[in-house]
Amino acid sequence: MLLLIGWAVVMGSVVGGFLFNGGNFMGLYHPGELGIVTGIMIGFVLGSSPPSLLKLMLSQIKRAVGKSAFPAERYIDLTKALYELFMIAREQGVVGIEEHVLSPNTSPVFAKYQSFINDHHAVGFLQDALRPLIEGRMKPEQLRSALNEDIERIRHHSYQPLIVLNKVADALPGVGIVAAVLGIVVTMQFISGEKALIGEKVAAALTGTFFGLLFSYGIIQPMIIKIELQNEDEVNYYQVMCNMIVSYATGAPPIMAAEAGRRSIPTDRQPTSEVLESTLKTIKRGQG
Repeated sequence: MLLLIGWAVVMGSVVGGFLFNGGNFMGLYHPGELGIVTGIMIGFVLGSSPPSLLKLMLSQIKRAVGKSAFPAERYIDLTKALYELFMIAREQGVVGIEEHVLSPNTSPVFAKYQSFINDHHAVGFLQDALRPLIEGRMKPEQLRSALNEDIERIRHHSYQPLIVLNKVADALPGVGIVAAVLGIVVTMQFISGEKALIGEKVAAALTGTFFGLLFSYGIIQPMIIKIELQNEDEVNYYQVMCNMIVSYATGAPPIMAAEAGRRSIPTDRQPTSEVLESTLKTIKRGQG
């Protein structure tokens, strides 16, 4: 949401300053130059991105213009869900959580934490992390290395759309120059015409450069930064899971595993140890 507000401030500042200095708003309205810049920008993205990357890019843009995907409540819900799961494992052994891990959609534990169960990527990460322990195929000391590799792959995958968007942002000022040059070519066809007409054509050509610069620095770059920050939030979310799972697998009690996860929550959303402990003590467990 703040990204949309930021875009509005940028556009308001540009148009407001232009009008304040005596400009005519219609002087910025030149569909030809706008079409050249936007068309090349869209073609750049389509030509450089496979379908899977385009799908991921669109989902990241949608998430960037909306509310924060990882508020404090979501980290707390994750911590509570894993704490409750580990309490069951402490009482019944890892066999006690097998049903919850293998069939999370029917688990009475996860059903209480919709922000977690509705994220199929997070659920898949949890299953991949706990299934080897349940089946005895991996020792606890091997787990952290494996999970860190998984998190690094997630980080790399989420960064792919940003590579394309960064290249687009870098290219847009040059694309604007292309539109301006084409505008000058058109202007030269009217070189023997009236000065007012020539001035209008030159102004239209210059808006090509204007659109290229505005889209690059006022639209695309802020969006890239917002996506980068949200991707880091997503990585932190997986890191909370990693720390809690590894901590419990190496023998820590559930409350200490929760503390290990708490330390991975971003500082601006991180509860204190006392608040987290009191929150966990209020959980009413249902083992299904």
